[in-house]
Amino acid sequence: MAVNWALPFDEKIYPEKGVVVEADAYTRMHSSTIGDYRNFWAGIAHEIDWYKTWEKIIDDSNPPFYKWFAGGELNACYLCVDRHAMGPRGDKIAIVWEGESWGDGAPKETKRITYRDLYKEVNKVAYLLKNTYKLKKGDMIGIYLPMIPELPIVMLAAARIGVAFTVVFSGFGADAIAERMNDAKAKLVVTADGGLRGGKIIYTKQMIDEALGDAATVRDVLVVRRAGCDANMLEPRDRWYHEELAKIPDNARVEPERMKSEDPLYVLYTSGTTGKPKGQVHDTGGYMTIVHATMKWVFDANDEDMYWCTADIGWVTGHSYVVFGPLMEGLTQVMYEGSPIYPEPDRWASIVERHRVSVLYTSPTAIRGWMRFGEDFVKRHDVSSVRLIHSVGEPINPAAFRWFHRVVGRDRVLFGSTWWMTETGGIMISHVPGKAIIPMKPGTNGMPIPGIDADVVDVNGAAQKPGERGYIVIRKPWPGMPLTIHGNPQRYKEVYFSRFPGIYYAGDYAVKDSDGYFWILGRADEVIKVAGHGLGTYELESEIVRHQSVAEAAVVGVPDDIKGEVPVAFVILKAGTEPGDGLREEINAIVREKIGHIATLKDIYFVTRLPKTRSAKIMRRVLKAVVTGTVIGDTTTLEEEASIDEVRAAYSELQKELGNK
Repeated sequence: MAVNWALPFDEKIYPEKGVVVEADAYTRMHSSTIGDYRNFWAGIAHEIDWYKTWEKIIDDSNPPFYKWFAGGELNACYLCVDRHAMGPRGDKIAIVWEGESWGDGAPKETKRITYRDLYKEVNKVAYLLKNTYKLKKGDMIGIYLPMIPELPIVMLAAARIGVAFTVVFSGFGADAIAERMNDAKAKLVVTADGGLRGGKIIYTKQMIDEALGDAATVRDVLVVRRAGCDANMLEPRDRWYHEELAKIPDNARVEPERMKSEDPLYVLYTSGTTGKPKGQVHDTGGYMTIVHATMKWVFDANDEDMYWCTADIGWVTGHSYVVFGPLMEGLTQVMYEGSPIYPEPDRWASIVERHRVSVLYTSPTAIRGWMRFGEDFVKRHDVSSVRLIHSVGEPINPAAFRWFHRVVGRDRVLFGSTWWMTETGGIMISHVPGKAIIPMKPGTNGMPIPGIDADVVDVNGAAQKPGERGYIVIRKPWPGMPLTIHGNPQRYKEVYFSRFPGIYYAGDYAVKDSDGYFWILGRADEVIKVAGHGLGTYELESEIVRHQSVAEAAVVGVPDDIKGEVPVAFVILKAGTEPGDGLREEINAIVREKIGHIATLKDIYFVTRLPKTRSAKIMRRVLKAVVTGTVIGDTTTLEEEASIDEVRAAYSELQKELGNK
C-alpha cells in the first residue's frame, strides 16, 4: 500500500547569488543528459587529460560489470599532481594542514604544501614503493593512517605506479583491519606510530601489530612518525618512513604508469549488519570523470576557492572530495587532524576564519553537534568567507539546515545536501550551482545531477508517484560505479542488481515531491513497518527535532504483537530543559500532527548522548538491542564503521544510563 508523505518542509529558499532556475527547467535540461547518457558522459570525460582516448564509451557486453571508456589510458596521480606542478599552479598551495592542538588554543602544527612540494614528495614515495619494496602494477597495499599529509601522498604515489590501495579508517580495530588486508591480499601496509584525536593518542601501529598476526599476505610495514610514541618496530618487517625517504634522491622521479580506464584505482570496504565487508573496486577513468564533474557542478570549484571537506579520508567522501577531487581541479584545500570540537567547540569555526574557507562540505551529524553548543561559538569568528555549503553522510534535518544556513550561511548562500554512497564513487543527487541552481528546500537532497537516471520505485520496481515512499534506484550505468566487489562478482550482482533486475538498487528509502526533489528517509533496512506502513527513521526524527527543546533524536523500530513494529525515540534535550511526561506528550503530538497517528512513538527515552561510531554515525542496532533487551552479537560487521569493542562499550553505557532513570 502506498502512503503519501505530507511534506511539511516544502518551503523554497533562493540563494542570493547564482543563476536560479525552477525545477521544471532543470528537469528538462536533466532529461536531455540521460536520453543520450553515453555521449553526455563522453563529453565530460574529454575535459580531463588522457594519454590515449577510449575505443568505446562503455563496454556493456557483460552487465552489470560495466567498463567505462574502455581502451582509454590515463593516470590519476598525473591528473592531480603533475599537470599542476609543471604549470602555472606550481607555487600554489595544494594543502593547508592543521595538526590537532594539545589545548593551547592554537594548532600544534601547520603545514602548507604547494603543488610542486606535493609532486616532489609523491615522486619520492613512488620511487620507494617501486624500487625498495618492488611493488608493481596489479599489486595492492593497505593504508592505515590518521589525517596527516602522508595519507594523500601515499595514495597518490600508489596510483602513480599503478598499485591499487585500500585505506582503512584509523578508528577501526585489529579484526576489521586483518579482514580487509586478507581480502585485498595487501603486500605492504603504511601506518603511523600514532595519531592525535581529542587530546589523546590513537595507537595505530599497535593496532597494526595485533592485526597482522592474522594477515598472511602482508610482508612489510612502513611507519610514519607522528605521535612520538613507542612503535615496537619489528625487524626486518618494519621500517621508518622518514628513514627510508632519506635514502631517496630529492630529484627522484617516477614516470606515471599508463593505466587503462578500467584498471582498479582503489578498493574501499563497506560493512553492514551481516556478512563480510564488501570491497568496492573503483576504476580509474570512470571514477576520475565523476569526481571531476561533481567538483565542477556541485561545488562550483574555481581557482580562488579555499575548499574544506571535513570528512576523514578513511571514508569514500575523503577519497573523492579530499584527495582526488580538489587536487584534480587544482584547488587549495584545508585538511585537519583530530576532532572539530577539541580543544574547544569553536575549532571548526576558527578553521573557517583562519583560512577564509569559501566552500564547506560537512555532515548533518557535525552540524547537530555544533548546534548543541549554541551560536556563541560561531559568533566568536568571522565565517563570512563561506559562499557555498553542502552536507553529506545522512539526511539533514530541516532544523539543522535552518540553523546552519542562518548562522554560517547568513540566510543567503547556497546550502545543499548531497546523496551518494561508497558504491557510487561520486555524488548522485544534489543541487548543482555549477550548472543551474534550483531553489533550496530544508531537508531535501535536491535532484539527480546531470547524466544520473535516479528514481524512487515500489517493491515491484514501478516508479512511485510524487509523495509516495519507495526505494532509490539508478536505472542507467554511470562513470564511477564499481567494477565489482573484490573477489566476489556474484555477490555484486546479488546485492545491487537482483532485487530489480538490470537496475542498481541503492538500499535507501526515499520520496520524491511534486517538483522532483528527493527526500532521503533512511536506509531501507531501517524503515519501520507499522501495520504495513513504511516509516523512514529520518522523517520521524525530523519531526521530533522540530520541538524547541530537542537537540538531537534517533528512532528505531521495536517488535509489536499487533502492529508488527512500532517506533521508539531516543532524545537529547537542549541545555536547561528538564525531561518529563509532559514533554513526551508534546513531542508525540508533533509527530501525530505532522505524520499521523500511525507514527505515534511507543516510548521516548531522554538520554545525554547517543551511541555513535568514530565517524559520527548513530549505532542504531545498539539502540534497538538495548530497548529490546537482546544481546549484542560477536561480529566485527555488527555495525557499520564501528568495531565490536566500540559497539559493546556503547551498549553498556546506554544500558547504564537508562537504568539510572
